[in-house]
Amino acid sequence: MTTDTPTARLAIAVVGAGGKMGMRVSNNLSATDHAVSYVENSPAGRERTLAAGRELTDLAAAVTEADIVVLAVPDLALGAVTAELVPQLKSGAIVLTLDPAAAYAGLLATREDVVQAVAHPCHPSVFLERTTKEEWADTFGGIAAPQDAIAAIESDDPGKKAIVETTVRAIYAPVVDVHWVTVKQLAQLEPTLVETVACMIGALLNEALDEAIHTMGVPEAAARSILYGHTQVALANGLRGDNPFSDACLIAMDYGRESIIKEDWKKIFRDDELDENLARMLHLDRIAR
Repeated sequence: MTTDTPTARLAIAVVGAGGKMGMRVSNNLSATDHAVSYVENSPAGRERTLAAGRELTDLAAAVTEADIVVLAVPDLALGAVTAELVPQLKSGAIVLTLDPAAAYAGLLATREDVVQAVAHPCHPSVFLERTTKEEWADTFGGIAAPQDAIAAIESDDPGKKAIVETTVRAIYAPVVDVHWVTVKQLAQLEPTLVETVACMIGALLNEALDEAIHTMGVPEAAARSILYGHTQVALANGLRGDNPFSDACLIAMDYGRESIIKEDWKKIFRDDELDENLARMLHLDRIAR
């Protein structure tokens, strides 16, 4: 779902511009015609920002007149950072965080006349039709391979939504679609669906590969070749139904589910489990709302 409301040149402040995500965001914004200010406190981050040919701006000067502030800082720092900057924002400004955990947990400093928004990249799909070496090399997104993005905004103003979408399309470019959800739904997608499940399975595949090589003694090249190829088949068959799994494969899959997966695993999608997961991630005793 996209918005068609045109958006003029924006005043954008990037806080945490020299960090890992901050550099990705800043690299893309520097290629636009928006008025971008870059804020970074850490010596290493400041050095990276300057080395990239970008000027640094003090926080107050960067955010006071910003239409939207992009917070490319770790979740654990968002409470303190927003407590400092939100009081300095002009009325109607937008604060955009790049992960939903702190927003969902209610850790961000807020103001009635300041809009909260969250966005997160989908990363290039495993089913993306890549046509260049640059697209193949860009597994994370934001460089050459097209990706979608997910966004949430706590405002019904179509103009504010258009500003967020324009910014999201810039920082995660090239972007195909921006999908709009609620903050809670974004938290259910990230971490539950993609980190708790998908990333965990990716790490489990690597552990299984290590077992095949070092415990079973299979030559590494052979193990990697069959795992990489079958992972593509597993995803294509499981997620898109490209080809049916064989009867023997289905029996082996059942054995794997019985041996590895807990029967009650779908509890991770409950609200109380989401709260527990996010509390761990944010180093909190509990999520209090």
